Amino acid sequence: MNDDRIREKLSILADAAKYDVSCSSSGSKRKNENKGLGDTGSGICHTYTEDGRCVSLLKILLTNHCIFDCAYCVSRKSNDIKRAAFTVQEVVDLTMNFYRRNYIEGLFLSSGIFKDADYTMERLVRIAKKLRTEYKFNGYIHLKSIPGASDELMAEAGLYADRLSVNLELPTEAGLKLLAPDKNQKDMIKPMNFIKNEIILRKEEKNLFKKAPLFAPAGQSTQMVIGATLENDRQILYTANHFYNSFNLKRVYYSGYVPVSNDNRLPGLSTAVPTVRENRLYQADWLMRFYGFNVREIVDQNNPHLDLDIDPKLSWAIRNLQHFPIDVNKADLQLILRVPGIGLQSAQKIVSGRKFGKLNWENLKSMGIAINRARYFITCNSRDFERRELSGTRIKQFILAGSQSKYLKQKPNQLSLF
Repeated sequence: MNDDRIREKLSILADAAKYDVSCSSSGSKRKNENKGLGDTGSGICHTYTEDGRCVSLLKILLTNHCIFDCAYCVSRKSNDIKRAAFTVQEVVDLTMNFYRRNYIEGLFLSSGIFKDADYTMERLVRIAKKLRTEYKFNGYIHLKSIPGASDELMAEAGLYADRLSVNLELPTEAGLKLLAPDKNQKDMIKPMNFIKNEIILRKEEKNLFKKAPLFAPAGQSTQMVIGATLENDRQILYTANHFYNSFNLKRVYYSGYVPVSNDNRLPGLSTAVPTVRENRLYQADWLMRFYGFNVREIVDQNNPHLDLDIDPKLSWAIRNLQHFPIDVNKADLQLILRVPGIGLQSAQKIVSGRKFGKLNWENLKSMGIAINRARYFITCNSRDFERRELSGTRIKQFILAGSQSKYLKQKPNQLSLF
C-alpha cells in the first residue's frame, strides 16, 4: 500500500475521531488463547485506568464521509473539509502494525455513514472479524455501532467486539430535532435495546455452556454532546440516569461541544463548553454509579445546574448539613461514602480499620482522606480538626480558600474527583 497516502488518511481520520470520547474499555476479560496476539487487560484507551495505568489504542474513523448534516458534527456533509476513507484491509494492517510496534493495545473504530447504516456497519464488522479470526488478535476492540443497522449485523458485531456503543448524541429529542433533523432517538434506542437483551441472553448461555461465545463482554456505552443545545445539567443527568437504568450501560460519556460551525442554531464560535462543566458531570455520574446517590439528590428543580466551584458531593453535603457530623467509628459504609473528602477506597479502609480499634485523625490521614474537607462533616476519636458550627456558605468559603492553591497546580482535566 502507498505509505504516504495511508499516512494522509490516518492524519485526517484520527483527527476526526478525537471528538468521540467514549472509548473506555474497563470490564472486558477477553483471554489470549491459541497463541494469538494481545490481551485486553483491565482497560484500553488514551486515558487512565482505575488502577492509574495509562493505556492507548488506535482511535480512528473508517471514513469521515457522511450522508447526514448534523450541525454539531465536524464530518457533516455540508462541511468543507478534506475527506478520506480506509479500506477494511488498511484498518486491519494499521492495527496489527501499531500493535506489533507496541504503540497501542487495542482499536476504537467509529465511522461516518457511507451510503446507509448497513453498508457502513458491515465494514466495521468485517474489520473486527478479520482481526479476530485471521490475525488471532485478542486485544481490545470497541466498535461504534451505527443506528439503523440490522439486528443480524449487530449480533455479529458483538461476537468480535469487546464493547459496542451507540451515540445518543444529544441529551433530548428536542435538541436532536433542532440540530440533526434527519435523525431520531428511536433509531438510537433500538440497537441499544438489542445489545442489552443480547448481552443478557449470552450471559445465560455462558452459565449453561462454558464454550458459548462471548458477546460484547465490556458491555455498551453511549455519548452525549453537551453545550450544543440549551439543556441544563438536570436534564443531562436525568437522561443519563434513564439510560443507565433502562439499558444497563457501562458508561455515559459527556463531550463538551467544540465550536465547528457558525450555524445560527448553535452557540457562538467563541462559546466553548468549559472543561470544568464536563468534570462536574463526570463527578455527578460517578456519584450515581458508585456512591449510592439518587440523581434527584444531585440536581433538582431548585438546583438544575451543578456548582462549578465545588464538586457535587460537597455541594450535596452543604445543602444537607442536617445529616452531619457523622462518627466515622460508628457510621455504616453508605453514610461514610457521602462525606466530602472520602473516596471509595478510603471508606472501605475506614470500615476495615475500625475493627481493630477506634480511628483517630492520624489514622484517617494515613488512609488518604482529604481532612481539609472531611473535618466539617465527621467526628473522630479526638476533637482535633473537628468542625465548628458553621453555615454551608462559610464551609464552602473555607474549603475553597484551602483548595485554591492545589487546583491552580492541576491541569484543567485533572480536577480532583471528590
